Amino acid sequence: MPVLRAVCVPSSVVERVWLAVSLAIAMRIVRKTSHIKTLAMLLAGLLLPAAGLAQQPIIPLQLSVSDPGARSMGFGGAFVALGDDATAAFANPAGLVQLVKPEISIEGRWRSYSEPYTQAGRIEGQPSGIGIDTLDGLKSAKSHEDITGLSFLSFAYPLENWSLAFFRHEYARHEFAAHTQGLFGTGSACCQPRYVDQRATSELDFLSYGFSAAYRITDEFNVGLGLVYHDASLVGNVAQYLPDDDTPQSRYLVNSYLPERLILSQRSAGAETGVTFTGGFLWRPSERWSVGGVYRQGLEMRYRVEARAGEAVDFGVPPGEVILRGMADPIDLPDIYGAGIAYRHPDGRFTVSFQWDRIRYSSIPRSIDLDDQTIDDSNEWHLGAEYVFLGSTQVVAVRLGTWLEPDHQMRATTAEPFVRALLPPRNDEWHYSAGVGFAMQRFQIDFAVDVGDRLSTVSLSAIYNF
Repeated sequence: MPVLRAVCVPSSVVERVWLAVSLAIAMRIVRKTSHIKTLAMLLAGLLLPAAGLAQQPIIPLQLSVSDPGARSMGFGGAFVALGDDATAAFANPAGLVQLVKPEISIEGRWRSYSEPYTQAGRIEGQPSGIGIDTLDGLKSAKSHEDITGLSFLSFAYPLENWSLAFFRHEYARHEFAAHTQGLFGTGSACCQPRYVDQRATSELDFLSYGFSAAYRITDEFNVGLGLVYHDASLVGNVAQYLPDDDTPQSRYLVNSYLPERLILSQRSAGAETGVTFTGGFLWRPSERWSVGGVYRQGLEMRYRVEARAGEAVDFGVPPGEVILRGMADPIDLPDIYGAGIAYRHPDGRFTVSFQWDRIRYSSIPRSIDLDDQTIDDSNEWHLGAEYVFLGSTQVVAVRLGTWLEPDHQMRATTAEPFVRALLPPRNDEWHYSAGVGFAMQRFQIDFAVDVGDRLSTVSLSAIYNF
């Protein structure tokens, strides 16, 4: 590591005055914008700065839109044109009319998240070679979390031309932790600005409880409708720090996140409930082919933000006192459209299914009038196949699938270098899945894995009919 040398920086007094003024201006701006942006990103599995300053961290969260059940996962999520078990209560309620006996379905999932974020490096310009300012470009790190729990539970009851179902679905559960420090920008020959260092954590729980009903209009065409009650909670914490002391050398050293160097802390929390609806259809023009479609309405959510003063900057109140409290405007979580087609071989051994999902992520920035970030609507493509080994009392099925998860993170549209550094576009990601199922007279058990770069999932589900 190069030897530290003296650099030209503002005196500690001038620097603190400048920082206090900047913070005061930022606090006025955040009342209208920043806390709303935080809400949008946290709830939609996107990337967005999460504090009131220009120097802000990334807090990505996943909002799963995948269908429940290990069988669906083995198909790569291409299940809307099949929907032939109790998980159809969520995937496509019109499929419930295919059931001939009451069914109970239960699923547990293990999820492994590896969420990247910008950790350190050069936003622009060349590294000075002093202390930790040695990186040419940005350095990314990953927040890794493993989460296990009950993912889906449903009860379906078929009648003559009707089928009814109740379900509980874990729409999303995610934790995130990150620290960002040592981000440098271009300055004068003597002064290299360092953006404020930060630590961030967040936790999301998003449960859905639903009632679905399906009706057989004809032997070939069925429709379904579901009402879904959502119970979502999200807590995010961000703390921003000055370097360990006011010396010029400290600007180029690792930050120890000392309590007395805390500028401010922000807590963002939301606990929202609401009801949305789902509609679907299933058409079987022949015994070999089936076509399905589904629509899921997005939830409207509100969010509250609270910022507290730290010890490092004088906000005119004692450290720990609230300097900002406000309620975010409601944002629109994305509506989802899905359509699929499936083919079954006449002997029942082979099935192949294809599905397209359209997810309207653009509703998030549009609902809160963002002008320097955006999200594109996403087209997901799912393909899967199943082969069944018949001829015994225990039927064995093997499945393979794949699906494309397009980049659906918030990305910067401004030319401002810092925002672009924190909100870069990502690459699309292919997922690959495999599964196996065992079916007996009244009981079926399925196992599947879905492997991706940022998210991998293992599912174990069981269905009992009586």
